[in-house]
Amino acid sequence: MEMPMVSNCEVSECAYNIDSMCHAMAITVGDSVHPKCDTFCTSYTEEIDEECVAGVGACKTNSCVYNEGLECSADDICVGFNQEEIDCLTYQHR
Repeated sequence: MEMPMVSNCEVSECAYNIDSMCHAMAITVGDSVHPKCDTFCTSYTEEIDEECVAGVGACKTNSCVYNEGLECSADDICVGFNQEEIDCLTYQHR
């Protein structure tokens, strides 16, 4: 299984977000119930690799149809706001 890419990030407050793209090496999504972006952080460092496009390293949200053994099987995902939470917007309940 290939790691799906983060095709869009709507969270401009995140340090990894540059021009609506996530530049973390990989992100982790959720806990056992909620599909939040666990990689979100506001601390800025000048060492973010703008050539790197994030993939989904792990998904811990058991109720998502794309979760296969803690790995995301979606083609790609989008991260953004769901009410006040920063979530995987590709999440679909089983």
